[in-house]
Amino acid sequence: MHPNREFLFKHPAHLIAFGFGAGLIPKAPGTWGTLVAIPLYFLALAIGGTSAVLAFALLFFVAGIWASAVTGRNLGVADHGGIVVDEIAAFILVLAFTPPGLFWLFAAFVLFRIFDIVKPWPISYFDRTLKGGFGVMFDDLLAALGAIALMLILRSFVSEVSL
Repeated sequence: MHPNREFLFKHPAHLIAFGFGAGLIPKAPGTWGTLVAIPLYFLALAIGGTSAVLAFALLFFVAGIWASAVTGRNLGVADHGGIVVDEIAAFILVLAFTPPGLFWLFAAFVLFRIFDIVKPWPISYFDRTLKGGFGVMFDDLLAALGAIALMLILRSFVSEVSL
């Protein structure tokens, strides 16, 4: 089944799992899903700072477990490429640890996408072995942690960059 706009609105889980429609974009849906996280990050930041950003990441992670499970079951594909809530939750988490400035936003985006696409060990292991909604979400959480770690290392070498 190729999901379409009609599918998106058949169940609230589909809307969440497909990143409010970003997952329907045929080319690079994971990248588009990652981009959806940026305005959500700024919304959370405006609402309550870093605490709200972390709460948003947790909310999307928990909702993503449910939404991914329901949507995967309805599609007959546990981890359909259009399910992008995992990228949204994970990248919001990455942004919580990202220094201010366009350079760091871009660096965070690139690092996260690399970890999410390449899936170095142990991400690849969990991507293969964990199934269901939690499995969909967990490998992206690990990709986020890898991106955060590399960004913090990079930050220690790059002084005061804020474009």
